[in-house]
Amino acid sequence: MKRVLVDTSVWSLALRKKEWTKEEQLVVDHLSKLIRNLNVVLIGPIRQEILSGISQKEKFDLLKEKLSIFEDHAIDMHDYELAAEFYNECRHHGIQGSHIDYLLCAFAVNHDLTIFTLDKDFQNYKEYLNIQLENFV
Repeated sequence: MKRVLVDTSVWSLALRKKEWTKEEQLVVDHLSKLIRNLNVVLIGPIRQEILSGISQKEKFDLLKEKLSIFEDHAIDMHDYELAAEFYNECRHHGIQGSHIDYLLCAFAVNHDLTIFTLDKDFQNYKEYLNIQLENFV
């Protein structure tokens, strides 16, 4: 099974909600399967987004500890440069996106990863970028 870069939107659903719809349960189950099979890739910006906004120190520390099982994959110059190219390409076609989204796309392309996200913007990026999105249904 291919390694998968799991976006913040998926982590947020799994970690912050107490009850899920049937569709959301499919997402959480797929994330659990990826974790069990050691296919999850985590990078610094996603780790930061997951941990941001947790105001209770105890909850922050617990989540930080749980996330520590995932190796931190380094982002390098080539990832940043490709992210800028992706931003320019999509902007040329009228598609707006965040710099972090383009960094995720670039990292995934450079490291042959699939992206697991609930963010619909990635479908727009896929029209012009050679990214692979995780199909979990």
